[in-house]
Amino acid sequence: MATKIRLKRMGKKFYAFYRVVIMDSRTKRDGRAIEEIGTYNPNTQPSTIVINSERAQYWLGVGAQPTEQVLNLLKITGDWQKFKGLDGAEGTLKTVEAGPDAAARVEAVEAQAQKLKAAKSEAAAKAAAEAEAATEEAPAEEPAAEAE
Repeated sequence: MATKIRLKRMGKKFYAFYRVVIMDSRTKRDGRAIEEIGTYNPNTQPSTIVINSERAQYWLGVGAQPTEQVLNLLKITGDWQKFKGLDGAEGTLKTVEAGPDAAARVEAVEAQAQKLKAAKSEAAAKAAAEAEAATEEAPAEEPAAEAE
């Protein structure tokens, strides 16, 4: 039986999500798979690629042929280089940087809002003080003009 390592399409319309599967080459794209060895999600930034390296090495070793798309994924994860014995077996897979958790982000946004609120109130107080100073000076000049 000729086996292929290929993508099986999952997900909604316009939001494709793929499974990396081992299939008989004669089965249809989304047909019954022999084994599922990973997933590929192009919707995230950067794309999420999760492949079981041990199983991929086994299937490549017994002669399963990867499709062009899966070959590119295997090169990114470094499994193809490991199978061929080439340099660069660590691959070029980019992962999402772990950012601060939700509570820390909320606190940062609240702190920023407090700073803006304080700056606005300070500016309003300064403007009010300037207005008071201007009104105090104006009445003082008027009686002097009346006295003449």
